[in-house]
Amino acid sequence: MSALERLLAGAARRVAELRETVAAGRAPALAARLTAPAVAPAGSFERALRRPGLSVVAEVKRRSPSAGAIAAIPDPAALARAYAAGGAAAVSVLTEPKQFGGSLADLEVVARAVSLPVLRKDFLLDPLQLAEAAEAGASAVLLVVAALGARTGDMLAGCERLGLEALVEVHDEGELEVALGAGARVVGVNSRNLRTFEVDLGVAERLRPRIPAGVVAVAESGVRTPDEARRMREAGYDAVLVGGALAADPDPAGLVARLGAA
Repeated sequence: MSALERLLAGAARRVAELRETVAAGRAPALAARLTAPAVAPAGSFERALRRPGLSVVAEVKRRSPSAGAIAAIPDPAALARAYAAGGAAAVSVLTEPKQFGGSLADLEVVARAVSLPVLRKDFLLDPLQLAEAAEAGASAVLLVVAALGARTGDMLAGCERLGLEALVEVHDEGELEVALGAGARVVGVNSRNLRTFEVDLGVAERLRPRIPAGVVAVAESGVRTPDEARRMREAGYDAVLVGGALAADPDPAGLVARLGAA
């Protein structure tokens, strides 16, 4: 079983548990969100990434399958405030518990702590998880085309109904075609191969010319230094999403500022 298959199997188990919870009537707020009138997305996430210069989406990230332990992060709110002080455009919060050590509780405290748009980063497979994100205070969610395939469009529609924006993640030309065909307005190119965990910024450089003007382009993974951020800016990216390097840095606000100035 590949790393991606393990992650998706874990996500599927969590979805099954969530469905059981809702079916048993133990999560009335989530059930209510799915049947409530549609709420138009505020657009704050997309606007934040369209601002002049290179925008930084700074991530609350404790560990990963590839890097292992990254940072303890006893106070996600304090880290998010440091990111904001450094000029981050948005904050990404990993909520996957097994491989990344995240939680919805992290998302909730971050959403309360900062006025920036907050992205739920996880392997989301079901509209109930979108309702979870909205209930926890997220402005946007990550949708991974490698996980969703042809269902990407349905999940995007679910986001729009719940008032959420989406960062639609791709790894190759075929996935980019799916994302654009589904109507993605913000596309993230992940330079990390989810099956091998190898990182190649050349992937981001190769795909950038294929992202149409008007679609926000975000470079994900592999950016740790101002030089790498500059490389992505020069390739034409509007934003970079940075996790491990920021979470582990003793001066996260300073590193956010340096990345944004690259």
